[in-house]
Amino acid sequence: MLDGEGGSKLAPARIAAAAEASLRRLGVDTIDLYFAHQDDEDVPQEDALAAFDTLIKAGKVRALGASNFHAGRLKSALEVATREGLPHYRVLQPEYNLVSRHKFEGELQDLCITHNIGVVPYYGLASGFLTGKYRSEADFGKSVRGGRMAALLEGKGSAVLAAMDEVAAETGASLAQIALAWLAAQEESLLRSPAPRRSSNSTSWPAAGISRSPPNNWAG
Repeated sequence: MLDGEGGSKLAPARIAAAAEASLRRLGVDTIDLYFAHQDDEDVPQEDALAAFDTLIKAGKVRALGASNFHAGRLKSALEVATREGLPHYRVLQPEYNLVSRHKFEGELQDLCITHNIGVVPYYGLASGFLTGKYRSEADFGKSVRGGRMAALLEGKGSAVLAAMDEVAAETGASLAQIALAWLAAQEESLLRSPAPRRSSNSTSWPAAGISRSPPNNWAG
């Protein structure tokens, strides 16, 4: 939660105030999925979960999601919820894409599979990098996000784009379609992927003739 009435992050009073504000803005009686947008190590996890529990028991929230939690903290939150009889996080929102696999794959992914936690990744197109828009330093000025692309180009980004270019040549699909097809293929632990910022960045991958199975040479 953004700082505001009741404090900041996962302070119990802030959780309650942010929920009430959302209900008013949306004009609804219940929030289907309420996210802890980021972890807050300054607030005991049982206190944060108890605040969420109050909202659930009042019928104002149906389920909880966690965003940007690392594996150790998500695991301890699940343990606290079980021990104290408090609600569990049912959905995780991590950064996850072809050039940022390390932030989810491994312990965090395994935890989600073990506990049947749904996953709704963000930055599926890596802020536009996986559309092929940024291939050199000269491209950074194309948008306000360009300044973030240097690290991707200096890392494995260029190799990933090259592999995607090969798939695009074979299938006629856009790079955005390929990136999202790969993301959708991770069905064992991913339930859905949010839409890209611009609808022009993607169309249906079956229509483009793309297999949802990633090529064997795509390394993370």
